[in-house]
This record gives sequence, C-alpha cells and structure tokens, in this order.
Amino acid sequence: MEKVNQADFWQQRYEQDSIGWDMGQVSPPLKAYIDQLPEAAKGQAILVPGAGNAYEVGYLYEQGFTNVTLVDFAPAPIEAFAGRYPDFPAAHLICADFFEISPEQYQFDWVLEQTFFCAINPACRDEYVQQMAKLLKPKGKLIGLLFDKDFGRNEPPFGGSSDEYRQRFAPYFDIEIMASSYNSHPARQGSELFIKMRVKE
Repeated sequence: MEKVNQADFWQQRYEQDSIGWDMGQVSPPLKAYIDQLPEAAKGQAILVPGAGNAYEVGYLYEQGFTNVTLVDFAPAPIEAFAGRYPDFPAAHLICADFFEISPEQYQFDWVLEQTFFCAINPACRDEYVQQMAKLLKPKGKLIGLLFDKDFGRNEPPFGGSSDEYRQRFAPYFDIEIMASSYNSHPARQGSELFIKMRVKE
C-alpha cells in the first residue's frame, strides 16, 4: 500500500497504460456541475489535484475558465495534457506531491475532486482533509465525487462510506451535500457520492 505514496508507481501505471480507473471522458456529474456555474465563476482559482489525464481540467479550459491548476504526482499525464492543450498556462501544470504544496503560495476558491481521494493511502485521509482546508480560501469549497463502495483490496482505488467521510471531513468542513450521484457514468452507477463542502469559518 505504501507504493501509492511514490511518484514512480503512478508514472509506471501510465507508461504501461494500466489506468483502469480512467473513463476517457469528463465525469458526467462534474460536467453537469461545471455547466451550471455562472459566468462570474470563470475567473475563480480552481485546483484539480491528482488530475491524471485531466479531462475535467480540459473541459474547464474549453469553457473559458482562466485560472485552473492541475496537480499530479506523475509527469506522464501532465506531459500528455500539455500536448493536447499547448496554450494552457505552463505555470498551472504542477508535477508535485499534493501534500507538499504550500498553502502560503497557493490558495483556491474551490477544488474539484475526481478519483484522487480514492488513490491515496487511506492512512493519509485525515492529512488530505487538513491539506484541503489549508489550500482553500475562507468559505472555499470542495466539490466532486467519492466512492461509496468497499473494494476490499490493498491497491487503489480505495473505497469508503458516507459515515467515514462525514467523520473525517466534519471537523474542517461544513458538509452541504453528500448524496448518491444520480448521473454517474454507467460504469460507476450506484457507487459514487456527489459532495459539496465548505471550509469552516
């Protein structure tokens, strides 16, 4: 399980095209969320951590969002994204460990969560929550999807439940929505929770 904390592990998965979690498209619930955002949101600072092939980042960029930052551990998906979107600002493509990003340097209006939480070592989940709270501006939001399923194995994706998530996030976030996703990709129907949380004041 410790191997998921190593960039080489993820780089190798991309090099071997061993990325079974990759849907090859924008996640339908996240696309629906993005589509209903007002024009004024397009200048907000948005983080997509553990973005992988970053279909959501590409979609945000295509829709005119101008301040989106992609973070991933492995260089391969970042390089692939840069190839697909050569005009995307290079300074917003960050190859780094999410847990080492400096809150003093980076602050975001909202974060888009898509298969990152389920990829980290479950022992790091409380650290994830704390780092998210630090990287978000006052009243900043965490939006996205979490698996509502126990995969029963020692490699990613790692599942979980609403009860676990509420216990972990509640000390740092006001949970506005945590509900079964009605518009998930067919391969994930019945196994995703849509979340919307706001950093506690």
